[in-house]
Amino acid sequence: MVSVKVTTVGNSVGMVLPKEALAKLKVKKGDRLFLVETEDGYVMTPYDPEFRAQMEAAEDGMRRYRNALRELAM
Repeated sequence: MVSVKVTTVGNSVGMVLPKEALAKLKVKKGDRLFLVETEDGYVMTPYDPEFRAQMEAAEDGMRRYRNALRELAM
């Protein structure tokens, strides 16, 4: 478990992540993190959950229209 401190940053509130947490998340200064709500609370992730849904929709469309896409590629 990693403990973080919520602190004031200008007129906003932020939290400081220790180096170990940054390394595990594979993020650096300036990267964007997402808080995803789950049954058990929030999960912090560097991966955009909306992108995952878009990719699943694209994969479904590619499977569904595989023959048409193959013909268009010729």
